[in-house]
Amino acid sequence: MSVEYALEGPVAWLTINRPEARNALNKEVREGLAAGMQRFNDDERAAVLVVTGAGDRAFSAGGDLKEMADQSTRVPPIDYIPQPGRTLDVAKPIIAAVNGVAYAGGFLLSQNCDLVVAAEHARFAITEVKVGRGAPWAVPLPWLMPPRVAMEILLTGDPIDAHRAYTLGLVNRVVPQDQLRAVTQKLAEGIAANAPLSVAAAKRTVYLAAAQERTRAYDEAEKLWEPVYLSDDALEGPRAFQERRTPQWTGE
Repeated sequence: MSVEYALEGPVAWLTINRPEARNALNKEVREGLAAGMQRFNDDERAAVLVVTGAGDRAFSAGGDLKEMADQSTRVPPIDYIPQPGRTLDVAKPIIAAVNGVAYAGGFLLSQNCDLVVAAEHARFAITEVKVGRGAPWAVPLPWLMPPRVAMEILLTGDPIDAHRAYTLGLVNRVVPQDQLRAVTQKLAEGIAANAPLSVAAAKRTVYLAAAQERTRAYDEAEKLWEPVYLSDDALEGPRAFQERRTPQWTGE
């Protein structure tokens, strides 16, 4: 299988398994990613999704250029690669565990995850200008980093390393390759232990702030969080604190 779905406790791992092709995004991989993300949506056991690539060379080098050449691909549809938050609604958190190069479509995948943990040797690039392709999906980039840096990345197509990506805020954590899986799993488990309604609302709040002007974002956030305040979990948290025990979340 070109994309594998595996559950480790409350964490689902979605792995692109084409290491011989630097995990390039051919049709089978793209369909596997979309199916895997939908499976995660439907999986009540899974609270957090991790997207990664097989091997230690590439998270994904991007679209399969040989396939594009064979098929004379012109303007790809917006769902050509699944884009959480744009073409696919995923309420639960997604973490990218970047185990090597994340170029072009691989950059798209990591950009559209909510958090990014990168191996020290990881590299990020939007290489489309070097092959005459396009990157309309890069619209959120000036929100994720300073606009002039986003401009440089888009105009040059040159990669940045994991440590620079961290200083720019594109990456949350940089770790040695042999610790990538364990650190990411621990981060995901920490999120999964929190109240699920609060986690989902927190994720949406961040994107509200990016998509709308401040006053309207506040208004929308108030509506978004009201069901959280009214939930059973909102009472369970203080009770558990008072009784010095671990909260038992129901998501209701």
